[in-house]
Amino acid sequence: MSRFFEELDYQPTAIGPISLRRRRELRLDVDVLEILLGDEHLMSDLFTTSEVALAEYGLGAIADNRPLSVVVGGLGMGFTADAALNDPRIESLIIVEKLAPVIGWHESGLISLGKRLGGDPKCRFVEGDFFQMAAGKTGFDPAEPARKFDAILLDIDHAPDFHLAPAHAGFYQPNGLIQLQQHLTDGGIFALWSNEPPDAAFTARLQSVFRSANAVDVPFYNPLQDRNFIQSIYIAHR
Repeated sequence: MSRFFEELDYQPTAIGPISLRRRRELRLDVDVLEILLGDEHLMSDLFTTSEVALAEYGLGAIADNRPLSVVVGGLGMGFTADAALNDPRIESLIIVEKLAPVIGWHESGLISLGKRLGGDPKCRFVEGDFFQMAAGKTGFDPAEPARKFDAILLDIDHAPDFHLAPAHAGFYQPNGLIQLQQHLTDGGIFALWSNEPPDAAFTARLQSVFRSANAVDVPFYNPLQDRNFIQSIYIAHR
C-alpha cells in the first residue's frame, strides 16, 4: 500500500460492501477521507458546504428560541449533525444511520467528528432504516415510540429522484411525505439535501403536502474541475 492511499476499514453490509479510505489528493495537496459503497462514492470530507447548510438552513427556518428536538437522517461524515449541535437551541439530537460500520467509525474515532458527536450528552446514534422509520407509527426514537420532533434533516440519497436503493423512491411521493409529517410537531421543519439544483416539480410536490415549502441554492466551487456547482436544500413546514 502506497503512502498516498490507505483503506482504513472494509465491511460487508446488507446493501453491499462499504469502505472507509484516506487518500492524498495531489492536485490540492490535501488528505481526503471518503466513504464508498462498493465502487460508488458516497461522501468525503473535501466538500462539505451543503452538508453544513442543511443544518443551518433547516434549523434557521425555525424562528423562535424554544428548545429543539431534531432528527438527522444519515450520519455520513457527521458534518450535518455537527453543524446542528452548534445551534444553542438543540436539546436532543438523534442521528439515524442504517449502516452499523459508519456508526462504528464515529464511535472508534476513525472519523474525527465522531468524538464530538459521541461525547455530547444531547446526541445519540440510532441504528435503523430512516425510510422504514418514517413510514411507521413508532418513528425515530426507539426509547420513546411515536415521539414528535421539531426538525427532521435528511441527507441519504443523492437527490429526490436519484436513490441509493429503489425502496427509497416511495418516500419522495406524496404518501411518503404525508407519513413523514406525522413525526413532526406543529410548525416543524423537514429539510432535505440534494446533490442537484432545485427541482421545481419536487418543490411543488412538497407544497402539495406541507403548509409551505421552498428550495435554496447552495453554490460551491470545485477546484478539481475548476467550476462552480449548485446543490440544494429543500425546506418544508408542517
